[in-house]
Amino acid sequence: MRVEIWSDVACPWCYIGKARFEQGLQAFDHKDDVEVVFRSFELDPQRAKGDTVQVLPMLASKYGMSLEQAKQAEARVAANAADAGLGYLAEGRDHGNTFDIHRVLHFAKTRGKQNELLDLAYAANFAEERSVFDDERVVELAVQAGLDETEVRAVLADATAFAADVRADEQEAQALGANGVPFFVLDRKFGVSGGQPAEVFTQALQEAWAAQTPALKVVGEAAPDGAVCGPDGCEIP
Repeated sequence: MRVEIWSDVACPWCYIGKARFEQGLQAFDHKDDVEVVFRSFELDPQRAKGDTVQVLPMLASKYGMSLEQAKQAEARVAANAADAGLGYLAEGRDHGNTFDIHRVLHFAKTRGKQNELLDLAYAANFAEERSVFDDERVVELAVQAGLDETEVRAVLADATAFAADVRADEQEAQALGANGVPFFVLDRKFGVSGGQPAEVFTQALQEAWAAQTPALKVVGEAAPDGAVCGPDGCEIP
């Protein structure tokens, strides 16, 4: 079974939702038969590269809140992150364009390191004071994930590298009706929206597994008139 997860490194509920999904997956009997693929989604695609802002003023402006209300909202998110076993800085973080990070994540996928880099990027953005919206920081995280530094720098230097992959993911999300993230798609049959509790993911996985086409049951193999032909010839009745 394949699970596709649309998410953005700048999305706190994607960070929390990934941890909760993984907890739910661990309780699923067929977890070893689940392939997880991460898809790109930008929360702020219009923001220019290098244009970073502090999260609290950004939230206050975006949602029409006071700074104190923004602090309280972030504190509630931090409590949810802690419940999922994650670190979270409720103040002092910045926000920026994630397009280049998504491009490098697609490159990481070609090297089998996408999940490792995504975990590092989430932790860097939400639990560490140093900004993740900086090429040097992205290179550092990519190398830490096991990627080749020269190759990562080449991807960042070429604005077209993996850009089509990011755009294709975003267009597919739109076609599926995903207007927000995280968005989980199970075998292209079931969708789960938001950073749901772990047990919700376990239940969704069980339902998706049960809905799979059952294995073909062959009847009459032992019947005397059930002769067949194969690579070595035909049975003689």
